[in-house]
Amino acid sequence: MSVSTVVTAPSVCAPLPVLGRDVTVPLVTGGEVTYAALDYAASAPALQRVWDDVAAYAPYYGSVHRGAGYLSQLSTDLFENARRTVAEFLDCREGDQVVFTRSTTDSLNLLAAVLPADCQVFVFETEHHASLLPWRNARVTFLDAPRGPREAVETLERALADRDSNGPALVCVTGASNVTGELWPVRELAAAAHAHGARIVLDAAQLAPHHPVSLAGLDVDWVAFSGHKLYAPFGSGVLAGRSDWLRAAEPYLAGGGASRKVSRREDGGVDVEWHDSAARHEAGSPNVIGAYALASACKALTEAGFDTLVAREEYLVRAVREGLADVPQVRFLSLFGDDAPRVGVLSFVVEGWNSSHFAAALSAEYGIGVRDGLFCAHPLVRTLLGSDPQSQGECGSPEAEPGEKSLNAIRVSFGAGTPDEHVERFVRAVKELVTDGAKWNYRTEDGRCVPDTSA
Repeated sequence: MSVSTVVTAPSVCAPLPVLGRDVTVPLVTGGEVTYAALDYAASAPALQRVWDDVAAYAPYYGSVHRGAGYLSQLSTDLFENARRTVAEFLDCREGDQVVFTRSTTDSLNLLAAVLPADCQVFVFETEHHASLLPWRNARVTFLDAPRGPREAVETLERALADRDSNGPALVCVTGASNVTGELWPVRELAAAAHAHGARIVLDAAQLAPHHPVSLAGLDVDWVAFSGHKLYAPFGSGVLAGRSDWLRAAEPYLAGGGASRKVSRREDGGVDVEWHDSAARHEAGSPNVIGAYALASACKALTEAGFDTLVAREEYLVRAVREGLADVPQVRFLSLFGDDAPRVGVLSFVVEGWNSSHFAAALSAEYGIGVRDGLFCAHPLVRTLLGSDPQSQGECGSPEAEPGEKSLNAIRVSFGAGTPDEHVERFVRAVKELVTDGAKWNYRTEDGRCVPDTSA
């Protein structure tokens, strides 16, 4: 069934040009097909515009900060202008800092490193590991998975009301789940945190590529996200928000760029005066191309218009859900319910199928790239599946009998660069695999399900 027969496309729905849109891949059944990249939640393809901007800058590459040469000054201006672009993209407030990092994971580990002494951290078990795990040196309270936005706020309010001191506290929450795609009530959670004297950091890795993120509007203290999910190349990220904890802490990395003044002491040691600006936590030569690419993506999404991007994405989500509504073997995973607002991320299980086997067949027989497993959100996926942590069976046979619990899940995700045909092919492929089974034999190799080419 064509997607166009399932739902009506929005009036403006052309995908944005991305790298790899014309790449073809071989099929085990013979021939080649244009690759359908439906794993945006892991890494989105770079926008063509971003790549063109980077290519235009590359001949002018130069050392950053303090260089006297023309190219050094040009690169420095480019880097600091990228910081201002990101600040505008995030609607930063006066006094907020934008620190460039390697990724969302790096950003949240940076924030964890600057927490005041005896800070208590509150985090839902539903978080991605990037926001679940960095708080090892703090007192952490893990909150149970809520089954609705209101329950999420109430759970947080109870936990904050019962906290064991009036000292510093931090709430860490996602903006959109990397498993279910569901939007979280960030503004309401921020209000609850502030009402109890706590601060809040927003993991916007899955939110920023799909919806506008305003530090001022959401009233969050910090936001973290990654360039590689925002249609920029790998290796760049951002932590933006309040500067006081960042200025008060020792630098995340000690080295050149973070220090304003270094002098020898008579006892042989050194005295260091650290910068108060974002440079305090950006020691070493920065990833100028990464920062510039990330800023270019921010500009491209802003100019494309989030209203248009959101409308197209909602259309694609409906296309998948309604296209598979008549396949009872497919069960979508959700915390807040099937009708909850979400970004272009959907996880599901197929009754009687090993998830790795199903994902491998989508790739090898249809040229469709999805993800299978626990998506670096193990507690959440196991809660949704109702399964205990254990190994999945061999991929060559179904993992469970009908009615038994699945151990892993499959995730399909898309965004601004996804053509209709990729979603149409995905819906058709799922139906064919459920109805007819795989056309090829598969085996387990290094923990992954792969086509068996030994015959």
